[in-house]
Amino acid sequence: MAELALRNLVKYYGSVHAVRDVSLTVQSGELLCILGPSGCGKSTTLRMIGGFETVDGGDITIDGRSITGLAPNKRPTAMVFQKYTLWPHMRIWENVAFGLKLRRLPHATIAQKVGDALEMVGLPETAKRYPNQLSGGEQQRIALARALVLEPKVLLLDEPLSNLDARLRVRMREEIKRIQRRTGITSVFVTHDQEEALSIADRIAVMSKGVLEQLDTPSRIYAQPRSLFVADFIGTMNVLDGTYRHATQSLEVAGARLSVPGMSWPDGQALRVAIRPEDLQPVEHDSSIGFFGRVDVVMDLGHFRQVELLLESNKSLKVFVPKERHITSGELLRVTPTRCLAYAGNDEPVEIIFTREPARSL
Repeated sequence: MAELALRNLVKYYGSVHAVRDVSLTVQSGELLCILGPSGCGKSTTLRMIGGFETVDGGDITIDGRSITGLAPNKRPTAMVFQKYTLWPHMRIWENVAFGLKLRRLPHATIAQKVGDALEMVGLPETAKRYPNQLSGGEQQRIALARALVLEPKVLLLDEPLSNLDARLRVRMREEIKRIQRRTGITSVFVTHDQEEALSIADRIAVMSKGVLEQLDTPSRIYAQPRSLFVADFIGTMNVLDGTYRHATQSLEVAGARLSVPGMSWPDGQALRVAIRPEDLQPVEHDSSIGFFGRVDVVMDLGHFRQVELLLESNKSLKVFVPKERHITSGELLRVTPTRCLAYAGNDEPVEIIFTREPARSL
């Protein structure tokens, strides 16, 4: 159990500013996911924590002690890489024992620790096999055992599931979560997969272009994204241009007028309005309320359907509708929002909850 802190972390690659003044704290026993698109600086940040990249500015501490100047093998961290990096000429037992042998521990101690690590990942029977005799998922679990056997204070995982198929990824992230909970080890997990991050993280750090955009719990990241980037990157989001009209205290958005009494924007303020598909409801009776359009695409996603609605304003809108509601491509449909977020420039968003007749056609 250990607390990891990054303070004003900076990294350059020539003229490229890869990591820009990133500060965050990973609490003892927490599983933090660093999430973002390719090139956002997430893996670079992880590699600086592990000592595989030099730090150009700032500091990294574990339990208040700076590790910034230490070599990777001198840090109380262990890394699980995207590629399993198991030695093909060594049996699984030898792969897992390798780091312990470098520490010159007694053979009996090594045998006990390797046995415990293989039990922890559920693969004790593989000790005498070679890596090429295991599946991809089994090899990744062995890579995890090889990291855990060193008993690091902080476990680092760099997109460890990206080489697995979709079904196996789900199983493996559940396994990693179970092991992390069982051991209580402070962990940093890098991924570009938002579903992966939302499902296993205690908190998520969203990065974009080297900047930490938001650090929060999965539920708050999803429901209250502080920037348009986070809103658009996490989950499915409709982002539309809108204008505030003071005289009617409303937002004009894609052919609809959203009543927003009590807002304090100046008249004519340009806004970006973000609406989750699940926050749009079909309107069955009142033909004057809501966004109106023609159903363009219907996708069956299991317990609900995703409908892409082509509006009269030529904008498109994604809507989640219950599976039991019959809907077909080409039919006309009205939907009205129950909730949205309004972004004015770089300001934090204003959450708007609609209670009655929130949207009327213009």
